[in-house]
Amino acid sequence: MEMLKVLVVDDEPGIRSGISRILSQFIVGYPFMDEDIGFEMMEAATGEEAIEIFHVNKPDVVLLDNKLPGMDGIQVLEYINQNALEIEVMMITSYASLELAVKATNIGAYDFVPKPFTPQELRASMENLTKHLFLKRIIQRMNKEGKQIRFQFLTVLSHELKNPLSSVEGYLRMMQSRQAGDSLEDYDEMITRSIKRIKGMRNLIMDLLDLTKIESGKKPREIKDTDLVKVARLSAEAMGPMAIQMEVEVRFAGLEKLILPADPEEMEFIMNNLISNAVKYNRRGGKVIIRFAREDNKAIIEVKDTGIGITQEDQSLLFREFVRIKSRETRNISGSGLGLSIVKRLLDLYDGDIVVRSTPGEGSCFKIELPVNTR
Repeated sequence: MEMLKVLVVDDEPGIRSGISRILSQFIVGYPFMDEDIGFEMMEAATGEEAIEIFHVNKPDVVLLDNKLPGMDGIQVLEYINQNALEIEVMMITSYASLELAVKATNIGAYDFVPKPFTPQELRASMENLTKHLFLKRIIQRMNKEGKQIRFQFLTVLSHELKNPLSSVEGYLRMMQSRQAGDSLEDYDEMITRSIKRIKGMRNLIMDLLDLTKIESGKKPREIKDTDLVKVARLSAEAMGPMAIQMEVEVRFAGLEKLILPADPEEMEFIMNNLISNAVKYNRRGGKVIIRFAREDNKAIIEVKDTGIGITQEDQSLLFREFVRIKSRETRNISGSGLGLSIVKRLLDLYDGDIVVRSTPGEGSCFKIELPVNTR
């Protein structure tokens, strides 16, 4: 049986010993795992003590209280991030500190569990975290072991992420016990956040299913003459409500018709992704220009925006799976982190290419090149 090292960081001895007692006898197992997973428990009373343990007996998981003498939990979390430590963090917080716990998840904590919690609630949260860690490790193996492990990962993840996010469960528990009050209006923000996260999960599942089909070669394709300008205009119309809300103007330039042999659904996915990103990551009152051209034996598509832009370092990561660029400007923008990686794989099917030019604060331009005689 594999053992995960779990460090409990809390200044209350009763909390530390209680968590250690619950988890030391707990075993997580799923049909897709090669072996069950248990927990080897460690304890620390302060953030400073926890940091010492990080470098001596590195834990896989840290259960971290925020209210600590000396360094608080957020400072410990920031230390983990700054030193790129491969440690999953779950915050332990009171209901009164829920906003702080949400902040912690935005800067790198996997999840939070609110006090007081039952043994069942703690075990459920640890089950989810263990599953997350297992899948994360599969990602690290994918490049070494090829498509079979990649297909296993995507299949498992697309199935398992149908469960609500654990943070949504936390909000529901608060509503069930009327923690914020007796009026429905008291829970409006929690409901809005829950809906947003569930919507993001649904989008992730759909993207995962698409990527799984592409990777396995089981996605049916229908290659026929397809007008890419028409496909892009339909995608822009679908993004109309968001563009209006953002006060973003979407323009077309260049050729009014560009016909290539292609699968219309694949081209629609590509256009939807690029245009939606150009709108979502734009500034209020900005512009999106979609240009079509032919150069030599290539079809050229450019989607240019006047948005927040992307640093040179982040540009090199854009087309990898599960990469979402995190910054102050993007923290409230939802996404699966899979869209551009799927775009890249679809373009590979056509011997096409995509490159990005971007300047932070000024905008980005995604340029696609496709052979005109693609079949």
